[in-house]
Amino acid sequence: MKKVTHIFLPLCMVFAMPLLVFSGDFDGSAPLLCALVETFECDGVENCQPGTPQDVNIPQFLRIDFKSNMISGKQVGGEKRTTQINNMVKHDGRLILQGTQEGMAWSMVIMESTGKMTLTASGEEVGFAVFGACTPN
Repeated sequence: MKKVTHIFLPLCMVFAMPLLVFSGDFDGSAPLLCALVETFECDGVENCQPGTPQDVNIPQFLRIDFKSNMISGKQVGGEKRTTQINNMVKHDGRLILQGTQEGMAWSMVIMESTGKMTLTASGEEVGFAVFGACTPN
């Protein structure tokens, strides 16, 4: 029985440790790298088109720097794009970021437990929904 306890306890610690390490990674205390995977562009009530980040002219990867309140990424052609985080709120296990850019309002929600993210942006008669995931940078 002692031998089982000596093996079981360290195994439990090994498997529990990542949960402790990652629990604070998505709370706005450390920079993140987010991969944007799937997009939807809507220009009317029933006209939404699925696509990729490149289809809607946004970077595939975004870096979130909470110290400078900036999000940045590079287009496929190498052009760097940045946007200011104007508002950040933690609520019910979610990190919510908001801002504006080029006449559009955007909002990003990152699940603190998993790093999964949803980004929405809206402008005059157009809306975007983008789904992806973040990891510590």
